Amino acid sequence: MTKVLIATEKPFAPAAVAQMSEICNSAGYQVQLLEKYATKSELLQAVGDAHALIVRSDLVDREVLDAASNLKIVVRAGAGYDNVDTAYAREKGICVMNTPGQNSNAVAELAIGLAIYGIRDLFSGKMGGELRGRTLGLHGYGYVARNVHRIARAFGMNVMVYTRYSKAQAASQGIGVTKSLEELYAVSDVVSIHVPARGEHLQSVSMDVLKHLKEHAIIVNTARKEVVNEDELCEFMAARPDVKYLSDIAPDCIDRFKQDFEGRYYFTPKKLGAQTAEANLNAGVAAAEQIVEFFENGDRTFQVNK
Repeated sequence: MTKVLIATEKPFAPAAVAQMSEICNSAGYQVQLLEKYATKSELLQAVGDAHALIVRSDLVDREVLDAASNLKIVVRAGAGYDNVDTAYAREKGICVMNTPGQNSNAVAELAIGLAIYGIRDLFSGKMGGELRGRTLGLHGYGYVARNVHRIARAFGMNVMVYTRYSKAQAASQGIGVTKSLEELYAVSDVVSIHVPARGEHLQSVSMDVLKHLKEHAIIVNTARKEVVNEDELCEFMAARPDVKYLSDIAPDCIDRFKQDFEGRYYFTPKKLGAQTAEANLNAGVAAAEQIVEFFENGDRTFQVNK
């Protein structure tokens, strides 16, 4: 019998687990839950006889993959999959998938929420501003950014984007497309970052780009901290006391922020973008459905390690 292991340090909501189990059980699969595990050894033991693995932000490295002798597929319930060693999985013939778009509205709403918090001076009681009439710059144009655009239009914002791969789609939706990342940062009152932590995007938010920011600009990062050159961000913020940085992931240099940039930053207590009941359910159900389609029909639509 095909065994599906749902291994999550941060558990899915009970409603999500119920639907995921129903989908797998209906296909004749056995479901095992490993929730809130405290040690890696628990995961290594549980994955030993699993044919499929569903995770959230859990680390699936070489050791985990080597311990799973029957494993055929790993699904990361969410968009980012940097927690999975995709290259080694490919070497072992293991398909890795994500569930793109399932948590995009949740992340987009948080991005706009952070923008509001920033422009209202962190709700400090001091004079703030409004989003209406200001320019939002989208650094990237994937699922999340498209939802940010939808919400921002309702706020009356002007939206610009820099993207290398979705220019035609962005333009067809009436969004201004800049020729460079530097140009995007130069015209934006609020920059919202939506690129993955891989390839050309790693540390792409650097001094070369930041130095073009408008006065009193706000940077919102609901992507990954690895896309920001943190040393250069700190150097830039020290030189530009008018700029704010808000994110749902604290940087490694958080002590520098606490010491030097009081009132100009905010970080959520943990990675928060997808932490809604709706996104939790959507991503979990999509993961279960993709596993069934993979085994029953050979569907690899969302494979990320081809």
